[in-house]
Amino acid sequence: MIHEVFMPALSSTMTEGKIVSWEKSPGDKVEKGETVVVVESDKADMDVESFYEGYLATITVSAGDSAPVGAPIALIAETEAEIEAAKQQAAQSTPATDTATAQQATASTPEPVQTALAAVADTPSRRNGRIIASPRARKLAKELKVDLNTLRGSGPHGRIVAEDVEAAAGKVITPPTPAATTQAAPPTAAVMPTPTPAPLPAPLPAPPAAVPLGEVVPFNTLQNAVVRNMMVSLQVPTFRVGYTITTDELDKLYKKIKPKGVTMTGLLAKAVAVTLQKHPLVNASYTERGIQYHSSINVAVAVAMADGGLITPVLRHAEQLDIYSLSRTWKDLVDRARTKQLQPEEYNSGTFTLSNLGMFGVDRFDAILPPGQGSILAIGASRPTVVATPDGMMGVKRQMQVNITCDHRIIYGTDAAAFLQDLAKLIETDPQSLTL
Repeated sequence: MIHEVFMPALSSTMTEGKIVSWEKSPGDKVEKGETVVVVESDKADMDVESFYEGYLATITVSAGDSAPVGAPIALIAETEAEIEAAKQQAAQSTPATDTATAQQATASTPEPVQTALAAVADTPSRRNGRIIASPRARKLAKELKVDLNTLRGSGPHGRIVAEDVEAAAGKVITPPTPAATTQAAPPTAAVMPTPTPAPLPAPLPAPPAAVPLGEVVPFNTLQNAVVRNMMVSLQVPTFRVGYTITTDELDKLYKKIKPKGVTMTGLLAKAVAVTLQKHPLVNASYTERGIQYHSSINVAVAVAMADGGLITPVLRHAEQLDIYSLSRTWKDLVDRARTKQLQPEEYNSGTFTLSNLGMFGVDRFDAILPPGQGSILAIGASRPTVVATPDGMMGVKRQMQVNITCDHRIIYGTDAAAFLQDLAKLIETDPQSLTL
């Protein structure tokens, strides 16, 4: 029997995927549950496993190419005798047939019989006895003939990475220490002072990557996802409310707990989560049936990707995390976001979003509402500002401008203003409570 391998839907917003690499070659044996291909979804690279045991007969979408969700990308034959028949079937396939197959696959309810692959995120632990390793680590293990079952991963939460495979294969050699090669000086030798070497000049910053001036560069998968989301956002009626918040007390707290690994992003996310507990409507979202009040506060924070595009790692249940756990979680999310290893629920489950351009010195800006959310908060830089004190004198305080963008179908001006007022009160008078 011959099974078609379809481009899987790795997220609810994904319309097409790009093949990053094939972990199997035509003719290779495929075990059920074994990773066959790595697919780039909207914002992450995902391992995709086979539902069937057999042989990868032929690949119809090569590495580097894209295909719509539900389109055939390969064929799996149950026996070696069927491989040639599968190749003939692929050769006879026409674009019209592929389109019809893709439409039928996406229109129907996905079942194991209908889709030959299951999308599974690279969870950083063993799952059902399967070794979790990065795609590059798997490829290196095959080339260097290293058994992944014998390795202990050093990646996030024990995930096997390429360096683990190289070390196991003896490719990484620790250089001898200076003590092992230094010979003792003769007793009569005079000890001469060691001259201090002149400091080397600081290395010049690397020049920015050259851009192809005068040419059109196609969007990558992540940039295309951002384009689609922004077009959807423009259909939502929104309004914006600004507020000035004094940050003197927050800055004092940050200086005290920064050595413990706490970031300003973590502090702001925690302050927002605590305030949202008093304003569930601002954490809600619009649906055709009415207002969706969410059972948890999942704060998404916008992060720019080095190769273009934007991703929003999500601090799930932020209201329940202490500031230290929240900061550790945030660091892990950002590290994995930049290597495109986040699971879909780690970047598409936000109920409220923060966009902080203050770290770049931006005074104020307006943020575009993400699809499926009711609010997003734009945070500007905290700057020394001359203000009038309650006793009629002049003083200097650090202040930042924040602007909230809301879905006007469910949230009104007074709701947004009340939220900002309570957020300012927390930051200005009781930021210490964020550490409790």
